[in-house]
Amino acid sequence: MNEPILEREPADPKKKEINPLLKFVLELGPLLVFFFANARGEWLAARFPALADLGGPIFIATGLFMAATAIALAVSWSLTRTLPIMPLVSGVVVFVFGGLTLWLQDATFIKMKPTIVNTLFGGVLLGGLLFGRSLLGYVFDSAFKLDAEGWRKLTLRWGLFFLFLAVVNEVVWRNFSEETWVAFKVWGIMPITIAFTLLQMPLIIRHSTEELGKK
Repeated sequence: MNEPILEREPADPKKKEINPLLKFVLELGPLLVFFFANARGEWLAARFPALADLGGPIFIATGLFMAATAIALAVSWSLTRTLPIMPLVSGVVVFVFGGLTLWLQDATFIKMKPTIVNTLFGGVLLGGLLFGRSLLGYVFDSAFKLDAEGWRKLTLRWGLFFLFLAVVNEVVWRNFSEETWVAFKVWGIMPITIAFTLLQMPLIIRHSTEELGKK
């Protein structure tokens, strides 16, 4: 029987897990590469002339961002022989919009990528709820064990949060400098996301099946 290409459902006992810290590195790593390459684009171009053919710093950063994303997905595949759904969706958008950015030499496309990804994630999560499915379990099942009501509420909140991030990205890239947008993409979005996650802890504790099992 052939193994599935995409990660298994959260409750599937055959699903292979990645160390949470490594998973975090694989998701954050490409963003750090993007930030570093944009900040040191001229330095990189001077030492690796081939990169200069891509264009200015934002285009070098885009090219390396695409490469780092591909490497992160390849590592996930090598460890589990499956591809994580949400990073895969994000990666597809990175490749499409990054490719357009390099081909047309227009940074607008890579700036729109977070808007597209977050809108897509928010739409998928909220759309899943309409069909009675709490899809957030694919993301957090290795970290939390919640009852059905807990996953439903958490999925609703994250769906709305993703749409909020999409709006914020549009406001920042359309009204501030390119350098400000890059810095906010890496150092602004992450703290906001961490703060939002921490605010969900009371809900997670209330609906934790592990806690229920101890009572």
